[in-house]
Amino acid sequence: MTSQPALAPTQERQRYLILDALRGFALLGICMANLPEFALWIFMSAADQQAIPHAGADPLVRFLQFFFIDAKFYTIFSLLFGIGFSLILERALAKGVAGVRLFYRRMLLLVLIGLLHIWLLWSGDILLLYACMGLLLPLFAGCSDRRLLQWAAFLLLLPIVLDAVGDVSGIDWGKPLEALWWQTAHAHGIDEQNFSTYLRDADSYAAVFQFLIQGFVERMWEFVEGHRVPKVLAFFLLGYVAGRRRWYARVAEWQCPSRFWQAVWLFVSLSFSWLYAWSALNGHPLGRAVHGVFYLLSALSMSGIYIVLFCRLQQRCPSSPVLRWLAAPGRMALSNYMGQSIVGILLFYGIGLGLGNRFSLLFVELTAVGIFIVQVVLSTCWLSSFRFGPLEWVWRMLTYGKWLSLRKEPD
Repeated sequence: MTSQPALAPTQERQRYLILDALRGFALLGICMANLPEFALWIFMSAADQQAIPHAGADPLVRFLQFFFIDAKFYTIFSLLFGIGFSLILERALAKGVAGVRLFYRRMLLLVLIGLLHIWLLWSGDILLLYACMGLLLPLFAGCSDRRLLQWAAFLLLLPIVLDAVGDVSGIDWGKPLEALWWQTAHAHGIDEQNFSTYLRDADSYAAVFQFLIQGFVERMWEFVEGHRVPKVLAFFLLGYVAGRRRWYARVAEWQCPSRFWQAVWLFVSLSFSWLYAWSALNGHPLGRAVHGVFYLLSALSMSGIYIVLFCRLQQRCPSSPVLRWLAAPGRMALSNYMGQSIVGILLFYGIGLGLGNRFSLLFVELTAVGIFIVQVVLSTCWLSSFRFGPLEWVWRMLTYGKWLSLRKEPD
C-alpha cells in the first residue's frame, strides 16, 4: 500500500498576493476599529469625550468610522478565513490525505490562542469566535456551492429576524448575559463610575486581570447582542464558496460590470453605509431590525467595493508596490493582531504609559495608522529573513507536529 504524503505549510510559491494584501488591508481597518477601545475613548461619556483637547472633529471621525470601517473589515477577514479553509482542504485532497483532522487540530490550537488572548491581554478578542465557528466548517464540506450560499443567506437574515422579534415582543436576547456581566464587574470593584478610567489607573497586571475577567463576560454578551455567531459563520461560508471557485487565482480574468451596475453598487454602498452610521450614532431610532438591514447591506457592499478595488489594482499592476507592502503584514496577520493588543496596552493602560482617556478620537485613529505603518516596515524586514511570522511559526509547528525551519534558506 502506498503511503500518503504528509501535509505541510503553504510554501511561498503557493501564496497568492491578493489574499495576503487583503489580509493586510483588513488588519489596518481592525487596528483603526479597535484602538479607540484600547485608548478607553469608547468608554467615556459624551461630555468627557467633548472635553478632550482638539476633539472638535471627533463627531465627524466617529461617523466616518461607522461609514467606512465598522463591520467592513471583519467581514473581509471572515471571508478570507473561509477561503483559507478551502485552501487547506484543497491541498489535503490533492495529496490524498484527509485534511479534516488536521483542520480540527489547527482550529483547536486557535481556540487556545484566542482564550489566552481574551483572558490575558484584551477582552475584545475575535480569534476565539473565529476558531469556534471554524470548527463547524467541515460539516459543510459536502455541500454544493448553491447549498452553501443558501445557508449563508439564512444565517445573514437570521439576526434581522431575531431583532424584529425583539422589537415587537420586547425580548432582549442578551439581557441575562448583560446582568451577569455587571454582576461580575461589581464583584471585582468595577462599576459605571470607574469603568472608563479603571485600566488607565491600573498600577499592576493583577488589576488589569480583574478587568479582563469581567471583560470576558462582556464579550460573550456582545456576541449574543450583536448576533456575531450566525454572521461570522455566514461570511465563512461565503469565503468557502469563493475559495472553491478559486477567484483569487483568476483575478486577471475578471470582467468588470457595466458602468450602470457599478453606479448602482456604489449608490447602494454609500446610501446604506450612511444609514448604518446614522442609525448607530442615534441609538437605532428605526428599531434594531431596520438597523440590522443597514448593517448587512453596508458591510457586504462596502467590503465588496474594497475587494474589487484590490482586484482591479492587481489586474492593472500585478506587482504593485501597494499590494506587496500590504501583503507583508498580511502574511503574519496573527502576530500583528496580537502585537496591536500589546502596543495598545503599553500605550494606554496604567501598567504602561497610562495615556488612556487623554486624546481625541482623531488622534487615536492617526495613531492606529502609525502603528500599522510600523507593522508594515517590521513585517517586511522580518519576512526578508524568515519564512513565517513568529506566532504563525509556532502555530504551524503545533499543527503539523514537527519542527519547521524558521529562517529562509539562501537562494
